[in-house]
Amino acid sequence: MLITHDTRCALDAVVDLVNTAPEEAPAEGLPDIAALRDFVEAHAISDVSELDGDDLAGVRRIRERFTTVFAATDTRAAAEVVNGLVAAAGTTPRLTDHDGYDWHLHYFAPGASIADHLAADGGMALAFFLVAGERERLRRCEAPDCRRAFVDLSRNRSRRYCDSRTCGNRLHVAAYRARRRGATG
Repeated sequence: MLITHDTRCALDAVVDLVNTAPEEAPAEGLPDIAALRDFVEAHAISDVSELDGDDLAGVRRIRERFTTVFAATDTRAAAEVVNGLVAAAGTTPRLTDHDGYDWHLHYFAPGASIADHLAADGGMALAFFLVAGERERLRRCEAPDCRRAFVDLSRNRSRRYCDSRTCGNRLHVAAYRARRRGATG
């Protein structure tokens, strides 16, 4: 599956947004407007003006909707959520070449709120995965103490952990130690 730069950026923002939910993190990952501003800057989200409490509440609502896409048990259920996100955001596809990036598509209307921006661009990025029959790539970490979201972009769809250096390595070390105890005990 070919994933363009802007689609990848939108997917990364969706995953990171889902992972800010209090159910996924030790605490609320977007506790205030400053944290939302940090999120916007970390993801280089363009065309965002001043943020306020309404923006924070809107982004949290969008986060809940994205979370349901990762929890969907079938493509039809995921598609219903994505369709609702994209429609409510009032998508307006347009070509742009800002900030040193080559031509790419934005799906949010100029001057849209940050919540509509995320819903439109993130919703369309998720839609591309659903259309391509790749819903199973939208995953949750299989580590027992971690449920972080991630998009499996491995060739053979075999990624099991949100981060192989942390969750994956921790489980492999635990399995190794258990085998060693079994062999010596």
